[in-house]
Amino acid sequence: MTPTDAADTVDLGDTAVMEVTAVLAGAEAEPPAGGRAAARRAARRAPRRRGAAERVEPLRRLLPQALVVAFLAGGTSAFVASDKAVELTVDGKPRTLHTFADDVSELLAGEGVRVGPHDVVAPAPGTPLSSGDEVTVHYGRPVHLTLDGHRRRVWTTAATVDGALEQLGVRAEGAYVSASRSRTIGREGLALDVRTERTVTIMADGRARTIRTNAATVAEAVDEAGITLRDQDTTSVPLGSFPRDGQTVSVLRITGSRELREEPIPFEVTRTDDPSLLRGTEVVDRAGEPGVRRVLYLLRTVNGVKERPRRMGAEVVREPRAQVMRIGTKPRPDSVRGADHLNWSGLAACESGGRPSAVDASGTYGGLYQFDTHTWRSLGGSGRPQDAPATEQTMRAKKLYVRRGASPWPHCGGRLHR
Repeated sequence: MTPTDAADTVDLGDTAVMEVTAVLAGAEAEPPAGGRAAARRAARRAPRRRGAAERVEPLRRLLPQALVVAFLAGGTSAFVASDKAVELTVDGKPRTLHTFADDVSELLAGEGVRVGPHDVVAPAPGTPLSSGDEVTVHYGRPVHLTLDGHRRRVWTTAATVDGALEQLGVRAEGAYVSASRSRTIGREGLALDVRTERTVTIMADGRARTIRTNAATVAEAVDEAGITLRDQDTTSVPLGSFPRDGQTVSVLRITGSRELREEPIPFEVTRTDDPSLLRGTEVVDRAGEPGVRRVLYLLRTVNGVKERPRRMGAEVVREPRAQVMRIGTKPRPDSVRGADHLNWSGLAACESGGRPSAVDASGTYGGLYQFDTHTWRSLGGSGRPQDAPATEQTMRAKKLYVRRGASPWPHCGGRLHR
């Protein structure tokens, strides 16, 4: 019994004794009645009262002790009933303790154990406690997990990497794990890179190779398949990409060369209206000249098949020179005096068969009336006579007739007058 308990017991005993003493004192203090006779009777009874008082005195001494014993018996029973022996395990560290807590929440609060949304408590907070119960707390730990190239943040209550993989449902057999599986995970968590084992098929040189791998890149998987990439060789997917389960990767055998080609640059044509020239007449004052461009092409062959040349760059070796032309805008005369009445269609039929684009076998004469180039230009024509419209050819033939008569057509000139 502690000093405090004893003090509380003595206080209660004193109170009880005071109450009993007050009762006894009241009995003794009762005043006698009836004068002297009463006094004598009282005197005769006095010895008997002294005997009764003597018998009460031990009772007065025993009563507080009895009250104390009764109080202690009841208090001890209540004390024993509230005290519980409980085993508390926090993050794998067990300890047995005595507590007056009514439930799990009070126990954790009393022991200074704080839990968060990612922690696990069994039995759950708020569950009533009984003596002999076991309470377990597992703290949550953040894991920055990169699983097969996909990054995410997860929580686990496992204390080791191996336990975390099992809890997260990660297939660890044959997998690459960046940390030892027996490594302890602290409350601060850790970063973990896991690459599960996958099936990848590599197609190279007409042959398929299927492997089981936990490679981080396609390049690693190709190397594991025993395939060597040379020079410009590459794959159907980027070499740095992550190889997926069931993926088929084709190796592209590439040979290539470069070729330098010269290509012409077309010249522009500058046209200027000239009112001194008949409409439809074009005169070239300066002939155009194409430029030259040097172009670099990449020639590639992929798995034996030639690809279309790919242009890599170009430089201008010579700039093109524009062609300058004058275009006639002067209205054409409808007739030529002195020649309109002649049989021009008969002459044309004789000279060219009536074909405006006709050219003789030597290439010297052309058109309806078989002009030579010198005569055609002396009459104001441009270009070749066989390229001019039929109306223009007839108009210039009439001019020629006014100048020289039918002599330019020694064999067919007679047709003009039929």
